[in-house]
Amino acid sequence: MTPPDLPAPPVAENTHRRVDLTKIGAGRYKATNARGGVLPIGSGDDPDFTPVELLLAALAGCSAIDVDLITGKRAGATSFEVVAEGEKVRDEGGNHLVDLRLTFEVRFPDGEAGDRAREALPRSIAQSRDRLCTVGRTVQLGAAVEYVEA
Repeated sequence: MTPPDLPAPPVAENTHRRVDLTKIGAGRYKATNARGGVLPIGSGDDPDFTPVELLLAALAGCSAIDVDLITGKRAGATSFEVVAEGEKVRDEGGNHLVDLRLTFEVRFPDGEAGDRAREALPRSIAQSRDRLCTVGRTVQLGAAVEYVEA
């Protein structure tokens, strides 16, 4: 039991993440998460998102969640859009993206609460970029990926 003047010890957080991918057709796959969510993935020959588009969506989605949570404590956005873009190149390093950019277009209501949210927007974007968004931080810092045949 923790004495009342001491903070409770931190609860162990489940840090493991997993997505399973299954082929469902020619150039088509489905990704399934632990909660049962399913996402179709394609090679670009159909409307399904390609892996590169999913990376851009993950960057935008991760930062959007951070920014919306922070600014939403002051006022809810009246509109919230993020454009994620980059250039796909093939060079001596192989295929990869360069010049990645997230552009936030967020509007808040008029009034004091909206003013506070507008004021917090640049800082919340910076916090997401610099420490909160796991996807963006992983891309920025680089992470080794181990490829294993089962």
